[in-house]
Amino acid sequence: MIYILITLLIITCSILIYRAYTNTKDIQIKKIKIETENALSPASLSILHLSDLHLENISITPPELEKKLKHETPDIIALTGDFLDRKRTIPKLIPYLKVLQKMQPKHGMYAVFGNHDYVLKDTDFRKLKNLLIQFDCHVLQNASQTIKIRGQSVNIIGIDDYSTKRSDLASSFKNIEQGVNLVLTHDPTIVLEMEHYPFDYLLAGHFHGGQICYPKAYHLAKMGKLAQQNIIKGLHMHNNSPFYISEGLGQTGINIRIGSRPEITLHNMLIK
Repeated sequence: MIYILITLLIITCSILIYRAYTNTKDIQIKKIKIETENALSPASLSILHLSDLHLENISITPPELEKKLKHETPDIIALTGDFLDRKRTIPKLIPYLKVLQKMQPKHGMYAVFGNHDYVLKDTDFRKLKNLLIQFDCHVLQNASQTIKIRGQSVNIIGIDDYSTKRSDLASSFKNIEQGVNLVLTHDPTIVLEMEHYPFDYLLAGHFHGGQICYPKAYHLAKMGKLAQQNIIKGLHMHNNSPFYISEGLGQTGINIRIGSRPEITLHNMLIK
């Protein structure tokens, strides 16, 4: 009898693990509309947001990504960190960047780094950064670039990773113009320290939507005040400013998801 129970337990666990693995292939495409009134005349900005690729355990191949995005024409592409953490994985990023470069976003592609990217040693980290630049990506490390949308300024502000204590808000906002502030960062917990640094929209990732939720992602509590409040995915507000936390495209540790799904997000930012 004991052997039957053990066998049934093994079969049940195997089925659950398999289903958790197949969840990593169930990629969601989400569309979000945001309105901001910090502008002079009506305009819009479409943003393709990808986060947490974790190329060691990514959920989608470059051809699959291209197929999912073939009808999309974003104004900008935003990449919010955690591309990889092993030097041998760096070449694997190339076909994904080719897909994104081929989309030719009108106002460019922008990237910030996450905590896993900084696991790389100096030379290998520079290889990652140079690869992004090679494929026309503006890498923002506590810096900004300003684009014009129908004559008005949109500041794209890249705040470096908060969880590894690399964020510098003063430097990030130093050269912005009067207009709309779009912030890109990896760890969204930085919003709790931005009282004197206003933003109209902020995009981040980092939490993977919990990746494994049972029923909540209790294991994320150590990752800061937002996680402790179970603010780990989706659209939220802080001090009347909206921010979005992507569930990411890849996984870390065990390549499974329970109670979360990988995602691609498309944001339509209405400026009026």
